[in-house]
Amino acid sequence: MEDCYEVYAVQYGHHDRNASANFVGGDPHDRPMPLDYFVWAIVGPDRTYVLDTGFDAAMGAKRNRQLVRPVNEGLKTIGIDAATVSDVIISHMHFDHAGNHAMFPQARYHLQDAEMGYCTGRCMCHPSLSHAYELGDVQAMVGRLFDGRLQFHDGDSQLAPGLTLHRVGGHTRGLQVVRVKTRRGWVVLGSDAAHLYANFEEARPFPSFDSMTDMLFGFDRMRELASSENHIIPGHDPLVLTRYPLVRADAAGVVRLDVDPVL
Repeated sequence: MEDCYEVYAVQYGHHDRNASANFVGGDPHDRPMPLDYFVWAIVGPDRTYVLDTGFDAAMGAKRNRQLVRPVNEGLKTIGIDAATVSDVIISHMHFDHAGNHAMFPQARYHLQDAEMGYCTGRCMCHPSLSHAYELGDVQAMVGRLFDGRLQFHDGDSQLAPGLTLHRVGGHTRGLQVVRVKTRRGWVVLGSDAAHLYANFEEARPFPSFDSMTDMLFGFDRMRELASSENHIIPGHDPLVLTRYPLVRADAAGVVRLDVDPVL
C-alpha cells in the first residue's frame, strides 16, 4: 500500500544507570536499568523520513554516554544514506535527539512551534530545564530556519499520507510523537513521551519534565493514536531490541518495528 511504511529503530548509544533514576519517586528495588539511545527510520515507497538525529562521540564524552556507533553508520545498515535524506523530524531539542548537525545536509527539518519557543525562551533561564539542551544544537536549528530548511508544526499535522505528527508535551514543552501507518497497524514512535515501557504501562513518569500532567496525558494520547498499546514504541528502552526482530543477523541494534513483536 502506498501509505504504509517500514519502520526501524536504530540504536546508536547506551547509558548505564539504576532504576531509581528512571521514575518519579525512585524505585524500591533500584536494580540496574540502563537506557539505550535510538534514531528511527520511516521508509516509504518513494521517500524516507528520519526521526531524531542523536549525538556524536564528542557529545557522548561530554555527557558521559557511550556512543555505540555513529548514527549514519547505523542508518547505512538499512540502506539509508544520511546525506540524501530529504526529511528529518525532531521530536524535541534535547542533546540526544538533535545533534549531528552536518549529517543530513539535504534535509528539511520538522519541529513543533512550541519546542522552538521553549528552547529559545525564558524557560532556559532555569538550569533544571536547560541542562539537557545544547547551545550548538539550538543555534544550528536557528541556522536551518534562515536557510529555509525548517518547517514548523503546531499541534497535530499530516506530514504525508499515513504519517502524522502530534504534540504531546510533558517531557519538554513541544515534544511531538509520530504516528505511522504500517502493515501491522498504526505504530506510534513515542520518543521521550515515554523513555521506557514501564513509564506508560505502569503510569510511572520519567523524572525529567516540563509538565507531569502533560506527560501523564501524553501516555493516554499515545494509546488513542496507536492501534494497541503493543504498537507504542518508547524512546530509550533496551527492551525494544528484544521485543522486535533484527533486520539481519549481522545488524546488531537495528530492529524492525512494522512487524509483530517477537515477545
